Amino acid sequence: MNIRTSCHRRAATQTRRICSWSLVAAVAAAPLAAQARDSVAPMRIDREGAIKEALAHNPTLAVAREQIAQARARVTQGYALPEPSISAAVLGATGFAHPHTANETDLGVGITVPFPQKIILRGQAAKGDLGNFDELYIQQRQLIASQTSQAYDSMLVALRHRDDLLVARSLAQDFVKKTQARFNAGTAAKLDVVKGQVDVAQAENDLIANERGIANARAGLNRLLGRTLGAPIEPADTLGVPSIPTDFDRLETLAMSYRPELRGLRRQQESARANERLAQQFFLPDVTLGLSRNNIYGEQPTYTTSIGIDVPIFFWQHQRGEVAEAKHREQELTESYRDVTAQVGQDIRNAYATASTALRQVQFLRDELVPSAEEQYRIASTSYGLGGSSALEVIDAQRTLLDAKNQYTTALGALNDAVADLERATGAPLDSTPDEKSHE
Repeated sequence: MNIRTSCHRRAATQTRRICSWSLVAAVAAAPLAAQARDSVAPMRIDREGAIKEALAHNPTLAVAREQIAQARARVTQGYALPEPSISAAVLGATGFAHPHTANETDLGVGITVPFPQKIILRGQAAKGDLGNFDELYIQQRQLIASQTSQAYDSMLVALRHRDDLLVARSLAQDFVKKTQARFNAGTAAKLDVVKGQVDVAQAENDLIANERGIANARAGLNRLLGRTLGAPIEPADTLGVPSIPTDFDRLETLAMSYRPELRGLRRQQESARANERLAQQFFLPDVTLGLSRNNIYGEQPTYTTSIGIDVPIFFWQHQRGEVAEAKHREQELTESYRDVTAQVGQDIRNAYATASTALRQVQFLRDELVPSAEEQYRIASTSYGLGGSSALEVIDAQRTLLDAKNQYTTALGALNDAVADLERATGAPLDSTPDEKSHE
């Protein structure tokens, strides 16, 4: 009994030592793992570099490229010639399992030769579809570029908000110091000190909430770049005030010429016209040619030549079937083109109005509101230091200044997003001219 108890005690002691060593190892390894993660240098990239990275590695564009490859393969199928056929026949056998009893064997080769114009039209229809996929790919590239620019702006906005919040915290801490000094001198109430401390706590809480916004913006940008969502990334640009072209008519002309939706519909119309012409040629027959060698045992081999032609006797079936379908397809695309033209016009007008309004707001905030808020806070803070203003006036001026800066930062982000969306709606760089050939 004593031996068993002693064994149990030694086992328990050894187990506690092992667990203790494991805990120490885990505690020691945790800082090393955190240090390894922090040692990874963040990817520093500017806006143009981010867009290029997204266009090169975004999975959505990889899907679009595979669709283009499929459409290109269908062009090859459209121009493909029919394959010949080879046949063999055994005649006169006494049973299925006794082919050696046959008295005749025939070998033949045949091919169906379509009317040459049909092959050309099938290839043209497939090329029209390929052109449509090319335009869809260009449209997808423009969308990815616009989304990447907006995600980049979101990160810049979040980082700038953090800077504003750091300034607000510094101002709040400075106010607490002044208030504490006045309280110690007997010229301020304890409530003023508490109000200042509440302002510092609010600034700290806002900074904590801002960390979530930065993390979300970083993850969104990494996703568009085709990177790991948690990978470190640091923007090299800052939020600026981009210019907006004033000649709206030029932008509208660019949109009507270069928007991929309209160009894709024009390629679909070309394909539909080729299909309609192909359907109209149902009366042009395909010719089937055949050649066979007949070997009758005991006689000289003979040869048989055959030719077959499809005769479209029930022509009304074709007129009401594939021909009618092709014509209605052309009409459908014509109406779709009209509708998409109106959509593009409305899109470019909305994007231009949004960008113009955002620019005016940024200019007003930069030139009027923010300077006024800064002057108000300067006067209130100076007066409070001299014993004139109240603590409530300083806190109110400080919050007004922070709100004005937040509005300005948000407006800057909205303006940059609006300019990126305007370029997407135009379908070409904003400094392009309508007679340029390149639109990517």
